[in-house]
Parts: sequence; structure tokens; C-alpha cells
Amino acid sequence: MKARTALLSVYDKSGVDEFAAALHDRGLTLLSTGGTARQLRDAGVSVTEVGEVTGQAEMLGGRVKTLHPKIFGGILARREVGEQMQELETASVAPIDVVVVNLYPFAATIADPEHSFADALEQIDIGGVALLRAAAKNFPGVIVLVDPADYPAALAMIDGDGGDANESSHGERRRLAAKAIAHTAAYDAAISQYLGASSGAVASATAAVATTATPERDALPERLQFSFERRQVLRYGENPHQRAAFYVPADTAAGIAAAEQLNGKELSYNNILDADAAWMLARWLPQPGAAVIKHMNPCGAGTAPTLAAAYVKARATDPTSAFGGIVALNEVVNEETAHEIASTFIEVVVAPDFSSEALEVLRAKAALRLLRVPEPAAPLSMTSADDLELRGVVGGLLVQERDPGAGVACGAGGEGRERWECVSVRRPTPQEDADLRFLWSVVPAVRSNAIVVGRDGQLLGVGAGQMSRVDSCRFAVWKAREAGHELGGAAAASDAFFPFADGVESLAEAGVSAVVQPGGSKRDPEVIAAADRLGLALVHTGARHFRH
Repeated sequence: MKARTALLSVYDKSGVDEFAAALHDRGLTLLSTGGTARQLRDAGVSVTEVGEVTGQAEMLGGRVKTLHPKIFGGILARREVGEQMQELETASVAPIDVVVVNLYPFAATIADPEHSFADALEQIDIGGVALLRAAAKNFPGVIVLVDPADYPAALAMIDGDGGDANESSHGERRRLAAKAIAHTAAYDAAISQYLGASSGAVASATAAVATTATPERDALPERLQFSFERRQVLRYGENPHQRAAFYVPADTAAGIAAAEQLNGKELSYNNILDADAAWMLARWLPQPGAAVIKHMNPCGAGTAPTLAAAYVKARATDPTSAFGGIVALNEVVNEETAHEIASTFIEVVVAPDFSSEALEVLRAKAALRLLRVPEPAAPLSMTSADDLELRGVVGGLLVQERDPGAGVACGAGGEGRERWECVSVRRPTPQEDADLRFLWSVVPAVRSNAIVVGRDGQLLGVGAGQMSRVDSCRFAVWKAREAGHELGGAAAASDAFFPFADGVESLAEAGVSAVVQPGGSKRDPEVIAAADRLGLALVHTGARHFRH
């Protein structure tokens, strides 16, 4: 059975005039609705309004247009089942052989920070989703299209076999049906996530969890639905024997997922992980700030009056580890900074933008990957994957709100400073206070147990991922000394409390004079007494920043 009728109802009207004209030229009758029908007529394409077929005008301001047996019967009738085709003929219902639909821009609407809840509800498409599901269900007899990029493929099918069902085009029809269902699934996921976040607490699905539920714990939705699209097939994962790909949200993306690559080789799995870690830290640092990441941990961080000076400080933290690292900067990269970066072997540079002069310098290194990352359009709201941290475990998924970082929550710029409390006899000097704030911006980016030491806006040593906190203290001191840094008068930060006094004792022995930590240990009095005995300034923040 050759294709005879096409239904077109699209929000994204890219290329629809030309496609509709091509269908008409091939002898298909065109049905359409509302704005699509008006646009096609304006373009000189002959089209029949759906209401002329159903005998029912659009209702409720266009909310009800296509929901009618003469439309859905024409789509759903199985062409190979004679009784169903006879039923259509008896009811004077024409088969609909091509369905061209895409949906209201729900995701784009809720991405606008100025949108209202009523605006969001109006963008929930009803008829369009139903049309796509019906056409996809009956894909052996119906060509279903959601993406203008597939219009040429549909015309090729019609030219090849007239759009005949169950012929050589079966595989292509199935691909288009799967794409349509993926389109509606992503759409429904965005709506579900938005409504779940907007409605507040949701009761837990299991009694065990419900017994400990609180409004704070119930803030995350009961059912988590996200849709991700594959952006890039990677050469391999962390190791050559692991297959991998990079997926991004189907609706909106932020951070590294929204980055534009301006130069260099294809990103690897490990590049993407490290670039994300670097960008996270750079955004927490005071401006101008620079971070160098190696294997998900900072091996350098610095802040200075100029971006070039900040990068030089970051590189000097641990020059050996900076070799082959990933660099992130929190201001537009200028020519001076680009020359400094180019003097080092770096794998990836991440920044909000690059000047034309900087690009000329950095593009001279053909393999160097340059990523331009846009600023987020809206604050965190837990309505998309950008707002949550998702981590897979065998058979499940752990989900949490993203840690905004100490630079936002408790430190740099003075935000949340009322939570800081000096618990030692000696108070920090103004310079020590500045160093503590800087280090408190760095420590959430370090894998726990995390200890960082630094001075004058420069990270000097990092103790990351050790099984005991005192070992992290010793390792941070050792790394700083290996790089030739003097620690007399330096400051230190710990991502969690000191369980014993040995940590602050180890830091003081190395020359550290001020320490910031969350506090909250049952042995806090012992740690404070040790700080006083050693002449340290000790500050409690009341906030922990574990990063496992």
C-alpha cells in the first residue's frame, strides 16, 4: 500500500515547508493543524485542516485538535490485517501513512529562570505525544518523524518503494519509531522531574526508608527519570579494555556537558572526568583563579591579581605533576596567560572563553584540547541532571545534591562567614585568614581524606585519598617540600574534623600556623588544646566537604 496521506503538526518548523511541498509533489494528501497549517498555506502548499476530516473544530484554545478516532484510527490500523482496513473503509477513515510531529518546548521553557508554573503546564504536549506513540506502535505501516534531519530519509523511502509498508524500508522505519519513542520518553522525563521537584516532598516507596524520612530527606523525587543522549563514542574508558561513551542530558546541559571544543584531539574518558573536576574547582576559586588537575585531584591552584600570575602559582604547586595535567581558569584566557600555558605540556584547557590572541597562541599546539564552557543559565533547582550528582553502583544509582563547594558555602567572598568560629586562643592574622579562605575553596575538590596547605593564594601541598587523616597531613607536607616550598607561616585546611590531635601536631611541626576544619569530633577539646599549646590559630566552619 503506497503512502497516500501525511499528518504534519510541528512546533519546530525547520524545513517543514520544503518537506511538505515534496510530499505534495509525490501525490500525498496533507493534513495539518493550527500554526503548521497556516505556515504551509502561506508557503503555497495545499493542506487540509484536521478539523475538516474529523468534523470537529479545535477546542479549548487549541488544547484539543487531533484526539479523534478518524485520526488515530487512520494511524493505528494494521495495513496487513484486512478486517481493520475494511473497518476504516466502512467508517470513511483514510489511512495516515506519514506522521510528522515534534513537541512543545517544555525543557526550554523551564530552563528560563523567569518562567512561571503556569507557563510550564501550558508546554505539556498531549496530542503530539499520543500521535507519536500511535505512529511508532504501528511503524510497519507508518513513517514517523520527529527530527527535520530525517526528512530526506523519509522522502528516499517514498521514492524507493512508495512508502510501501513491510517492504525494504522496515529497518529504517523501526529506527525512526525508536527515535520517536526516545523523543517522548525524554519529554516525559523532563516533565516528571519538574513536577516532582515543584511538588515538594514525596513519600518514600519503601517502609524502611519512610520510617526515617524527614522533609529534608524527602526533597529528592521518589522516581528519578532522566534522558541522556549519546554525544560521543569514546575510544575506550578508563582502560583500553573498557568500552565507553559520553552522554549528555536530552533537554539542557551545563558545565563540561555544554562545553564547546575549540581545538585539539578528541576528548578521552579520563580527559572528561578531569576537565569536570578542574572546572568545578576553578569556579570555586576567587577570581582570577587557576586550577591544575591530575587524576581527579588538584595538583595546583592559585589566585593572583592577574590570570597569568594565578596560573603560574598553580603550576608551581607541583610542577612535576602539572606535566600532562588539565588546566581550568575562571576568567577569559588572555594572550599573556596563553603563553604561560603553552610553555607547559598540558592536555586540556577549560575556561569561560578565550581571547582571539590567546586562541592563536594555543592553537599552535594542534593536539591541545581547548574547551569553552558557558556559565549556567540558572541556579541549581533539582529539576535536571545538571543539579544532581549521580554515581553508579552495581545494580543501582546513588543520587545527591551537588556540593556547592566551600567557596560558595562558607568561605571565599565572605558568604556564610557567620558559620566560622575561631576556637583557639590565638586568632588568625589577616593574611592567615585570607589563606584559610583560599584553602577552604580548594579542599572540597580533593579526594578524602583531604588536607591542603598553602600560603599567599597558592596551593603548596596536597594530601589526598589517604586512609588516615594524619597520613594525609604528612603527605601534604612531603609534597610541598618535594616541590621546594617553605611551609613556615603557611595555612592548612581539612575537609573533615581531626579525630585526634596528631594531625594538627604534624602540621605545626612542619611550620603551619593556622588551620581551618569543620570541627564536630568528640575529641575537639583535645585538638583545640593541642592548637593552643602549639600557638596555632584554629577555625571551625561547621561544614564538612568529603569527596569520595
